[in-house]
Amino acid sequence: MLDASESKQMKQHLSEDAENFSVVLGGPLFQLLRRAHLSDDSFGMLKRRVLFISLIAWLPLLIFSVLERNALNKILPIPFLFDIEIHMRFLLALPLLVYAEYLVNNRMRPIVRQFSERNLVENPADLEGPVRSAFRLRNSMVAEIILIAIVYSVGIMVRREAAVSTSTWYAILKDGKTTWTNAGIWYAYVSLPIFQFILVRWYFRIFIWGRFLWQISRLKLNLIPTHPDRVAGLGFLGNTVYAFSPILMAHGVLLSGMIANRIFFTGATLVAFKLEIFAMILVLLAIVLSPLLVFAFQLNQAKRTGLREYGVLAERYVREFDQKWLRSDTDETFLGSGDIQSLADLGNSFQVIREMRLAPFTKETIAQLAIVTLIPLLPLVLTMFSLEQLVDRFLGTVF
Repeated sequence: MLDASESKQMKQHLSEDAENFSVVLGGPLFQLLRRAHLSDDSFGMLKRRVLFISLIAWLPLLIFSVLERNALNKILPIPFLFDIEIHMRFLLALPLLVYAEYLVNNRMRPIVRQFSERNLVENPADLEGPVRSAFRLRNSMVAEIILIAIVYSVGIMVRREAAVSTSTWYAILKDGKTTWTNAGIWYAYVSLPIFQFILVRWYFRIFIWGRFLWQISRLKLNLIPTHPDRVAGLGFLGNTVYAFSPILMAHGVLLSGMIANRIFFTGATLVAFKLEIFAMILVLLAIVLSPLLVFAFQLNQAKRTGLREYGVLAERYVREFDQKWLRSDTDETFLGSGDIQSLADLGNSFQVIREMRLAPFTKETIAQLAIVTLIPLLPLVLTMFSLEQLVDRFLGTVF
C-alpha cells in the first residue's frame, strides 16, 4: 500500500498532456475551428459551432431548392422539404456528432489521472508513452488528409448510385440523362462530405481510444481482485462509454430518417427493417465497447491469481478457526470476538473475486446504450397504427 507522499510523487511524473488527456482536442480541423473563432482551447463555443456547421450543410440546400422550385414540387417523388432523411441527417445527426466532441473531451480528460491516482500502473511514468502516441495520431495532418480522400472517393460512388432511377430535388432524370441541380451539387460536394468526414473522423478517434487502452493494457498493472467494482479497480473505465451516446443516437437518427422515407414514400413497413435495426445496434455496441475488452487477459489473470491466493488464505484461516472453536477447549467467549466477522469478511472477499468480470462494463451498460440508439426510431412505431387505432387503444387504457 502506498502512502500519501509516494502517491504524490507518482502524480508528479505525469505531464500536462497526460493530466488533460483527450482524443478529440487536436488535429488540423480543430486548429481551423480555433482560428475561425468556432472553438476555444477546450472545445467551448459549442452552440456557435453546431449552428455554423449545420447551416453550412443544410441552409444552401434549402435556398437552392427554393430558387429551383424543388422545395415543394409535387411532380418530384420527394421534394426537398419532405425529404425526412436529409433534414434528420443535417439538423439532428450532424449536431449530435459535433456535440459528442464536447462531451467526450470532458469525460475523458481525467482518465490518465485516474490510472495514476488509483495506483493501477506500477510505474506511472510509463503512461506518458501511450499518451504521446495517441496525441501524435490525433494531431496527424496526414491522417485527416487520408480521411478526406476516403470521404470524396466514397462520395463519388454514392453520387453514382443516387440519381439513376428517378428525378429528385438534387438530380433530374430526363431522356436517360442525369442533370445535377445546384442543390444537388452543393449536397454532393459540400454537405455530404462534411457529414461523412465528421462521422469517419469519429471512427478514427474511437480507433485511437482503443489503441491507447491496448497500450495501457500492455503495461504492468496493479490490479486488485477484491476491488468491489468486480473488475479489479478498472470500473471507472465503464463510465467512459456513455460519452459516446450522442454518436450512437446520431446513427439511430440516420437509420430513422432512411426508414421514414421508405415508409412514407414507398409504402414500406417498420417491421421490414428489423434486421437492419438489429445489425446496427450490434455493430455500434461492438465499436464502442470493444476497446474495453483489451483488459480481458489481465483481468482473467488477476482473477485466477486472486482465487488461488485467497483460496490458500481461506484454507489457512478456516483450519485455524476450526481448530480454535471446534477442536479445542477454549475458555474464550464468542461475545466480543472478531473471529466470526473475520470469517464472514473473508468469505465476502472470496465471493467478490469469483464474481469478477473480464470487461469493465455491465449488462446494464449494454442495455442503456442499446436504448439510446433506439430512441430516434421510437416515433416510427406510430406508423404501425392508424390514428383511430391509437385513439381506441388510449381510450381503452384510460377507461
